[in-house]
Amino acid sequence: MIDLRPAPAALPAGRRVYAVGDIHGCDDRLAALHAAIAADLVCRPVAAPLLLHIGDYVDRGPDSAGVVARLLAGPPVAGLEVVNLMGNHERTMLDALGGDRAAGTDWLVQGGREALASWGIDPDGPRDAWAEGVPAVHLAFLRGLALRHAEGGYLFVHAGIRPGVALAAQVAEDLLRIRQPFLYSEQAFGAVVVHGHTPVKAPVVRANRIAIDTGAVFGGPLTAVVLEGETVGFLAA
Repeated sequence: MIDLRPAPAALPAGRRVYAVGDIHGCDDRLAALHAAIAADLVCRPVAAPLLLHIGDYVDRGPDSAGVVARLLAGPPVAGLEVVNLMGNHERTMLDALGGDRAAGTDWLVQGGREALASWGIDPDGPRDAWAEGVPAVHLAFLRGLALRHAEGGYLFVHAGIRPGVALAAQVAEDLLRIRQPFLYSEQAFGAVVVHGHTPVKAPVVRANRIAIDTGAVFGGPLTAVVLEGETVGFLAA
């Protein structure tokens, strides 16, 4: 059973959100975490469950292609709603595949070599041929990822938000990449921000944010925060 405790915000009755942290090519852990979520739904049925992935599906780990294929295949349980957000690594990958030379160089350094290899692409081959090796359906999936999702008293984004800027006025660069001053801020944001991007040893729950990137690709668990009513808990693989 999940250990539930009081949460810093609330969801409407009948709604439960499973939000999964940064995956980074760890498809085996994603499969295990999806199985744990499915098992939890069997044990604790709920009227309107949502599975949300917080971004950074690609790079560094061994099977970026497998992660994207798994997400494209649909939810692990029939009837489970799914929302997939974009991370900074997807943004860099798309820019690199679109011909941005600087993004291509950054991508190789930040884990793009492993991602390309997972699609059977030689990372040292011609850069203008990279995009041809990624299935069109995978590219369409990555291009269609959302930047944010709101539920009840929560806002889900990949990296965070800029303090002092209205939620509706947040820019993509901050949603995808910000660390400071977001991480040190103690101000109320207008919603509790659920985010990944900055690895932590264990999930962090504060009055204004919940951090769920527990560094799966660096040997930590892959974590999902479980939000329902006025409670919060966690699943890990």
